[in-house]
Amino acid sequence: MGVVNVTPDSFSDGGERFDTQRAVEAGLQQVEQGALVVDVGGESTRPGAAAVSEAEESRRTLPVVAALARAGAIVSIDSRNPAVVEEALEAGARIVNDVGGLRLPSMRQVAAAAGAPVVIMHMQGEPRTMQLEPRYDDVVAEVGAYLRHAARVALEEGVPSVMLDPGLGFGKGVAHNLELLRHLGALTADAAPVLVGASRKSTIKALSGEADPRKRLPGTLVLHLRAAAAGAAMLRVHDVAEHAQALSVWRALEAAEVTA
Repeated sequence: MGVVNVTPDSFSDGGERFDTQRAVEAGLQQVEQGALVVDVGGESTRPGAAAVSEAEESRRTLPVVAALARAGAIVSIDSRNPAVVEEALEAGARIVNDVGGLRLPSMRQVAAAAGAPVVIMHMQGEPRTMQLEPRYDDVVAEVGAYLRHAARVALEEGVPSVMLDPGLGFGKGVAHNLELLRHLGALTADAAPVLVGASRKSTIKALSGEADPRKRLPGTLVLHLRAAAAGAAMLRVHDVAEHAQALSVWRALEAAEVTA
């Protein structure tokens, strides 16, 4: 899953795609590089980010969604707002990526009515406050329980299928993120597939000292290959070509070990 942030304040790219044409070109390039899905978002969810109005989020994302869909891309809409999601699905998006964890009944209703699969992400709190001392007794058990419950409710209410995202960096400290990655098998053992998005995140800064998000590709690849080895079905990434190459080599290595 390639990431296209149509925001002026994205932590990962500094708003370099806050322009419809640039965003569309970036999404099409990601498809050429090997992305199965292009995830379009118009609200920054970095720690401390303020909410964006529905009208502004729609203004940012809908032209990009429509253009990518017309070009044949499978587009997901990254939004917590059911009204924005509904408009995006009408514009050609085919998947809902809800960082709000599918808490809103109206979001489930919109997805069910459109027959759209949903990525359900776990987030403790909300973007403005989520990184202010997040606490868990058992992060793996608590995140897993939330996601399983949300998935069950969604399927019962008519959402056709779901993918589970443990939400690395969303209301979680470095130790929580690492614990989730170490025990990802506890989530991938369930029926629903798991998506992992560690791309360029501050955990890599904490572990490596690299302050520039755009220079965190090596750390990102380590975390994502660990996730793939643990059974993650999809990776949400900013650097598609590099991930496609790394995954191709990793798969060949795994196949060689199996047949050896």
